[in-house]
This record gives sequence, structure tokens and C-alpha cells, in this order.
Amino acid sequence: MSITYLDAIREAQARALAEDPRVFIYGQDIGGFGGAFKATKGLAQRFPGRVMDSPISEDAMVGLAVGAAIEGMRPIIEMQFADFSTAGFNQIVNQAATLHWRSKVPCPIIIRLPSGGTSGSGPFHSQSMEAIYAHYPGLLVLTPATVEDVYSMLLEAVALDDPVIFCEHKYLYYHLKADRLPTEAMPIGKARIARAGRDMTLVAYSAMVHEALAVAEELASEGSEVEVVDLRSVKPLDTDTVMASVARTGRLLCVGEAFPWGGVTAEVIARVASEGFGLLDAPPQRLNAKDTPVPYHPNLWAAHRPTAHTIAAAARRLLRL
Repeated sequence: MSITYLDAIREAQARALAEDPRVFIYGQDIGGFGGAFKATKGLAQRFPGRVMDSPISEDAMVGLAVGAAIEGMRPIIEMQFADFSTAGFNQIVNQAATLHWRSKVPCPIIIRLPSGGTSGSGPFHSQSMEAIYAHYPGLLVLTPATVEDVYSMLLEAVALDDPVIFCEHKYLYYHLKADRLPTEAMPIGKARIARAGRDMTLVAYSAMVHEALAVAEELASEGSEVEVVDLRSVKPLDTDTVMASVARTGRLLCVGEAFPWGGVTAEVIARVASEGFGLLDAPPQRLNAKDTPVPYHPNLWAAHRPTAHTIAAAARRLLRL
């Protein structure tokens, strides 16, 4: 029996509810309906009174979570889409992120963001918000790219005393499968070498990890060995693993689905350029989505985001430098 990325999210939440009475889930239509993507399907029946529908107010949802955390609970908030979290932005960055700094009271909340684009979703349901939230001290920002990580990292996040922004990619919900749930896991804050190589480091996260792996496979047939680094989380960012990879390869290409200005790829390159300039044999490069709102039309969307085809072209250019 295969387990999808979405199944793993549901199973992690079920385990958290079963093991910790302080955990509850709050969000729009997550009770009897099971959520927009069915990430909570059946959980309201299994855990009465602990999987609750919220009003259509992201501001109220996060505000309730912060208050519950102050009183000792561990809420999981489901946003219907990552884009909508901006309606609760003040509560997230000015309340949740700063609570412990201001009062020494922990704020163990998780805000699940169905992130990234899918065909035909358009500008209001396709955004990648990880760099925005990573800008603020006090927030952890996780970007799991595998079934194993989305399960284990969600459970680890529940145990943390910090507010966590959990960026789960919508495209991976049904497209990604595993044979079983993991029994062991890498800790949050540690990047993963998804494929070893010697000629170039390709850093990616979330759904772009799978595009990067496809590129590495394609370039291997041409005689180039690309090392793929899956960041797993962008706050904290595992600079050491990235730097060690660049030390082996001498070349760096960073790929992200988010908009280019001030993004995660820019941060990775800035760190490598400032702390490991002498390791580079060529200028570091990055590839992001186009600097426009995400288009509706499937053909335009395919041209808007990085794909294996465009990443491979960028990688070949870098290998020639």
C-alpha cells in the first residue's frame, strides 16, 4: 500500500492528536468536510471537539492559536491556501513570532500553509510564502520535499516550543508516494544530500527538489555528476551542508519556485559568496519563478515556474563557465 504526501500529513496529525491532549486543529471547513484538500478527513470523528471549524478570518484563527498556546495548548492551524495567510500576517509576525522574546512564554503553534502552484490555480492560490516568513526572527519555516519528511517534520514541529510555518506543497499532495511511513528522521535544520555529485551543487527545496533530481539524472547521461541538496527547512538554514557541497563541486545553482526578489535562493547565494567565495570556480547562479503574479493558464504557469527543462539549461550554462 502506498502512502501519499497528503496521507502522511493526515497521519502525522492523527498521531499528534492521539499522543498529546494539548494538540488541536483549527481551520476553515476542516471538521466534517475534512479541509479543502482533505488533510483532516475523518479526524473530527476520531477526535471529537479537537478538530474544529473556524470563522473565515485568518486573523482570528492565528489570534486564537496564540492565546491557546499561552494557556498551554499546542494548536495546528490549517490555512486553506498559503496566500490567505497574509490576512493573519500581523498575528503571525507581531504576536506569535515575538511572544517568547517579549514575555518568556513559549508559543508552540504550527501554521500549515498549502504552498506553491498547480495548473490553473492562478495568482491567489499559488504563492510560495517561505521567504516572507523566514525574514522574521522567532519563526521556524519548514519546506518538506518528501513523504518521509512531511510526516516526521510535522511531528517534530508539534513538539517544539516555537511557532512553525509549515510549507507543504500542494502539487506533491497526490503526486508523491512512499511505501511506508518513516521510523527514523533527520532533525529539523539539517539539509539532505539527495544525490551525490562532483561537478556542480544544485540546491533546492520543496517541489523543486524533484525537478532538480530529474535534471541530475539527465545530466548524468551526458557525463556530468550534479549534487542535489534538499534544504528541508529555510529557517533555520543549513549553511554548513551547502558550503561543504560547494567545496566538493566548485559550482552552485540555487532553484526555488518563489518569486526571485529577496528569496531563499538569494540568501543561499549571499551566504556562500560571503563565507565561501574561495570555494567557487564560477559565479553562483539562481533560478526562480518569473517576477510576475502567478498566471492562471496552464501553459503560462508552466512557463512561469522553473521546470526540469529550464533548470537543466541553467545547469549546462554553469558547467561551461
